[in-house]
Amino acid sequence: MDNNQSNQSKGSEDRIVGKHVYGNLYDVDLEIAGNEEKLREIVVEASKLANMTLHEVKSWSFGGKKGGVSVIALVLESHIAIHTWIEYKYATVDVYTCGEKSDPWKAFEYIVKQLKPKYYTVNYADRSSFSVIKT
Repeated sequence: MDNNQSNQSKGSEDRIVGKHVYGNLYDVDLEIAGNEEKLREIVVEASKLANMTLHEVKSWSFGGKKGGVSVIALVLESHIAIHTWIEYKYATVDVYTCGEKSDPWKAFEYIVKQLKPKYYTVNYADRSSFSVIKT
């Protein structure tokens, strides 16, 4: 069997299943959006709900005119990130997972519910790999 046939015969078990849910949250609850510790707790719970394996959480609180908080969770399956801008009552949420058994939608929906935006956008990208056939 040559390389082309070998690549074609590989099943879905050799494929990366990438699921990326991300969005913008408008007019969020400032009590939560500006609370670094609360946002860390939200990310930890979101990773559990989405069946992700939490490795590490980092966060930063920013002062200045715009203010805000950034929280980034490294999960074995990829990452969760929240960035808030207090002056604009705005947040971005990014949940990406490569795990077949993890569900980024559950994490995203939980985070949205906690930040209580008046409205939000959501996007989805399939970031899965497929067998590459060389010619």
